[in-house]
Amino acid sequence: MKTLPTRSAQRLGLAVILALATPAFLPAQAGRGQEPSANLREATAFMKADKTADAIAAVKRELATNPNSAAAANLLDTLGATAEARVVFQRRIEAAADPAAKAVAQRAMAMSFAFDGDAKNTVKYEEMVIAYWVTREAAEPQNAFYQQGEMANEAARVCIDAGDFAAAEKWYRKGTELGLKEPDPKTHPKSLWDFRLAHALARLAARHGDKAEAQRQIAVGRKILDSDPKMAEAQERYFPYLVGYVALYTNDLKTAEAELTKAVAGLGNDPFMTSLLAMTLEKSGPADKAKELYRKAYDLATAHNPPAAFVRPFARKKLGL
Repeated sequence: MKTLPTRSAQRLGLAVILALATPAFLPAQAGRGQEPSANLREATAFMKADKTADAIAAVKRELATNPNSAAAANLLDTLGATAEARVVFQRRIEAAADPAAKAVAQRAMAMSFAFDGDAKNTVKYEEMVIAYWVTREAAEPQNAFYQQGEMANEAARVCIDAGDFAAAEKWYRKGTELGLKEPDPKTHPKSLWDFRLAHALARLAARHGDKAEAQRQIAVGRKILDSDPKMAEAQERYFPYLVGYVALYTNDLKTAEAELTKAVAGLGNDPFMTSLLAMTLEKSGPADKAKELYRKAYDLATAHNPPAAFVRPFARKKLGL
């Protein structure tokens, strides 16, 4: 769940947006306003045609001339060549010009491990990014604590998707703790962190099969949204995701389909929501519609972030690619 970036996020915050939110096949990450190279355009075309080996070969041609290309490394992760991507990210870590650039590279490395479902190593590198933001507390306290909370939540998201529920709860709670340390004047209200935690605890309860606790946390989340209409303006769209997710994992497939359909509409081209709806239809039918949605989710999962890190390999298996 995202909020608008704070004005103080001028260095690493902006770099993170460029490096992780931009789709991997749009290598503007390599430089603001920079056109994708011919090799990466070719790799993108091969990827869209499911010619993975050819796409990887094109990326390798790019790396032969630009060995530290973040855009190329992101594409390698998207294509499933994660070990080769991490060689590039390690070079970027070692060659970083300053601590901010190093933290950007470390966060990219964390996401690379997420594409393998390796939550332990994702957490390891996210902790390094958090450590960077600790050094920024004096200079930009509002943004520093917010970013620490964001990184902890990002680690938690990878953990829950990887099935490590204990670690997920630990890091979701840590994210709330860190985010709430933001001093006044706060740029992110307490209600935002409280809602995020209720959202996470409900999903975790559902994964544990505890429907009663999941429903209790949904009610907590609903109450928090209703208590802060300003915060809810940006966060309300994540509520159908919450209800649908819990319904899916507690086997209420009718509710899951209805709510996840809302979530797909409300969150736009979100690969994770699309994948959850596909999972629902795979259980309830029709099978051809589920396959169609898995394909859509796979094609949408081109960013270098937790949703894509889960969806890309998961949907690839479902589609037999």
